[in-house]
Amino acid sequence: MQALQSVDWFIIAGYFVLLLGIAWWVMLKRQETADDYFLAGRHLGWFIVGASIFASNIGSEHLVGLAGSGATDGVAMAHYELHAWCLLVLAWVMVPFYMRSRVFTMPEFLERRFSPSARTLLSAISLVAYVLTKIAVGIYAGGIVFSVLLPEVNFLGMDSFWIGSILVILFTGVYTVLGGLRAVAYTEAIQTIILILGSLLATVFGLKALGGWSELRAIAGSEMFNLWKPLVPHGVEATWAPVKEATRMAWYFNDNYPWVGMLFCAPIIGLWYWCTDQYIVQRVLGAPNEQEARRGAIAAAFFKLTPVWLFIIPGIITFALAKSGKVAIIQQELLDAQGNIVRASAQKSFPLLVAYVLPVGVRGMVVAGLLAALMSSLSGVFNASSTLFTMDFYSRLRPNVSERHLVWMGRIATTAMVLIGLAWIPVIRGGKGLYDYLQGVQAYLAPPIFVVFFFGVFMKRLNSKGCLAALGVGFLLGIFRLAVDTPVKMIEGFSYPEGSFLWIVNNIYFQYYSLMIFVISVAVMVIVSYLTEEPDYARISGLTYGTLSEEHRARSRASRTAGDIVATTIVLLAIVAMYLYFRG
Repeated sequence: MQALQSVDWFIIAGYFVLLLGIAWWVMLKRQETADDYFLAGRHLGWFIVGASIFASNIGSEHLVGLAGSGATDGVAMAHYELHAWCLLVLAWVMVPFYMRSRVFTMPEFLERRFSPSARTLLSAISLVAYVLTKIAVGIYAGGIVFSVLLPEVNFLGMDSFWIGSILVILFTGVYTVLGGLRAVAYTEAIQTIILILGSLLATVFGLKALGGWSELRAIAGSEMFNLWKPLVPHGVEATWAPVKEATRMAWYFNDNYPWVGMLFCAPIIGLWYWCTDQYIVQRVLGAPNEQEARRGAIAAAFFKLTPVWLFIIPGIITFALAKSGKVAIIQQELLDAQGNIVRASAQKSFPLLVAYVLPVGVRGMVVAGLLAALMSSLSGVFNASSTLFTMDFYSRLRPNVSERHLVWMGRIATTAMVLIGLAWIPVIRGGKGLYDYLQGVQAYLAPPIFVVFFFGVFMKRLNSKGCLAALGVGFLLGIFRLAVDTPVKMIEGFSYPEGSFLWIVNNIYFQYYSLMIFVISVAVMVIVSYLTEEPDYARISGLTYGTLSEEHRARSRASRTAGDIVATTIVLLAIVAMYLYFRG
């Protein structure tokens, strides 16, 4: 490991001083109300909204998992990153309903649309999901980054993985607890700039070390740049024909992404995440009006186009450096004796690129970017979790407490999430396939939430009984699959007897299982709703397309500008251009 030099440490220290300064500035502002603490007083401008959404999304799972995926599978995971169009759906379809309702949380919106029980159930599901995915993955990636950058550090018997995880959690927890969403949003805006600049430098210097873009394509091979390959693994027939004779299961194809699954499942997960998840939408709720909220979502869509170049390409560069032998230590870390990439080691791709390719000074900037991503993702989930607990549980149990009391309860809830994060460290250290694990868990939990929000907005006839049934059934199906998958993911060498029921469940493409949950959730919601009474349409006025008044429509039209439409068109054209370019 090339040790960080004084100038690198100076840059990293400057980054922390900047963050502490912003957090302190936020603390000096009034935070006596729930609006101030949980939604930044609803005064976030469009750039802060967009940058904060991006920074929350582009966290540890991208630094470690997405770059690692680039090293092993090339641009395959770019499908998820090109979901920038989902942010356009948030901007143009969902934002008007959310801003009109003036809610604090996504579960609160479900209460307005359906019932208090729906709010409680979604809050519980969301909190469980945050612990299983965002907190666990954030901590794991923090430990991985520190174990590569500072491998020799040891303190009180703890190695660099433990030390890094603890430091990231504690430092992030401090400014999140004290500053609330305002501190999170403003620090994330700064972190976005540092992250993009740092990652761009990693790409530039990585290409320079390799010999340029043409050399990268020559060494990595055209298949690494084939965005369409994952859609047709081993030909179209592999979607329904057995890949392994021993399995005799038409749906089985381990460690890959079937084209039917990617085509239909990925948009469901994307729309759930970008349009209905508290973790993301809370930034939009902090905007002062519909226009600023919409523009913030469009700005986030622009930012969302960058990870392919900031994380996936550096992952491919690291693989090419290992394959070519131009950096011996990277070759030693990533490849086995036969010259094949070791998937478990691929998670270190981005940190290895930073440690062994970047020059002094630049390395400090990129490490600051790494820390920015690690901390922004955790600060976002800490804040979202405290908002869910405080506003969806505590405030309803004690409705007469003061606003100041709610703010302090939010701080206590955030502290609790920090402690849960610390407790997760020994559990998730054994995790394998970080990005695949995250996508799998999200695929199991997303479908019923997507169904109740989108079908609830588009179909006014659906009622609270249908909503509760869909959430309950879908969640139980997802938890069952997660319970079956987790031992295989977490315990080295664990597997179910081949051909057994649990083996079949574990080996179905996670996308296909997700689609099954989606179909069942839709059927349950529609059938139960139509077998029971109609909702009170007056009560849900403005919360569905079928109950919009002319005044509602006029306000939304007045908030739109030609610039918003042009920006949206540019994002869509950029997505199409990238699909056309990455054809192998």
